[in-house]
Amino acid sequence: MNNHDRILRITVSALFLALAFILPFFTGQIPQIGSMLLPMHIPVILCGFICGWPYGLLVGFLAPLSRSLLLGMPPFFPTALCMAFELMAYGAFSGYFYKIMPKNKLNIYLTLLIAMVLGRIVWGLAMFLCMSITNNTFTLAAFYAGAIGSAIPGIILQIVIIPLLVMIIRKMKVSGLNV
Repeated sequence: MNNHDRILRITVSALFLALAFILPFFTGQIPQIGSMLLPMHIPVILCGFICGWPYGLLVGFLAPLSRSLLLGMPPFFPTALCMAFELMAYGAFSGYFYKIMPKNKLNIYLTLLIAMVLGRIVWGLAMFLCMSITNNTFTLAAFYAGAIGSAIPGIILQIVIIPLLVMIIRKMKVSGLNV
């Protein structure tokens, strides 16, 4: 990768980080709506697809932590910390699997689904560890409620919007990006 490509990916990654920072404002700072629509997830997953797994990993890790430290939302422990690992996984897995799979519509959806499942597993493991540290329990019911139950609208939104955006960006044929 040449310097131009690297600078382009860093710049686009910074844009995705800014979007992950700003999009939660549109949920009206109501945590229940934010956990339903998952506004930070979309730019992080897109960063993985478009810029590649290392950039998606970094943006995913930084987004919830920086937002927590600067704005106090989400609360740092355990929410932002566990989200950092979850979003890091989304960005890394979406970029990695998209890179190794043939570039077609079906594989965009398949990559997205793999990243979503693995990211939720990483979140569950992070929550389990954080809860263990504080001598609390993290049950399978709590995992289901947090990873799937309350997130169904956001999951649907991701399945609809992310592949469309990846396909649109692919048609733009911007050299230097992962698409």
